[in-house]
Amino acid sequence: MTPYDRLAKLGLTLPKAMPAQANYLPFLLRGSQLHVSGQGPFDSEGQLRIGKVGRDRTVGQGYDDARLTGLNLLAQVHAAIGDLGRVAYVIKVFGMVNATDDFNDHHKVINGCSEI
Repeated sequence: MTPYDRLAKLGLTLPKAMPAQANYLPFLLRGSQLHVSGQGPFDSEGQLRIGKVGRDRTVGQGYDDARLTGLNLLAQVHAAIGDLGRVAYVIKVFGMVNATDDFNDHHKVINGCSEI
């Protein structure tokens, strides 16, 4: 089963990858390593989902936002190398959660990205 088959089985499709803009490079391919720049929860209309988890957003909504961020990361990988099947492994995923000071479930939100 290809990565694209797995996405389809989950009812997911890759969004359009955000292009390079000004000094922003969405990815850098050096040899056999691909470095993907920071992504966010941009929806299919290009709108950024905003708000603080614990105040404006629930853990579930934050999870969905992180999942969308994961899809945007995969879209950049696809744009860079043309085939997600070429990815042997992911070295690191770095996630940040915009949350209230008393919020303690960051891992539950970031899992949305990790599980993609």
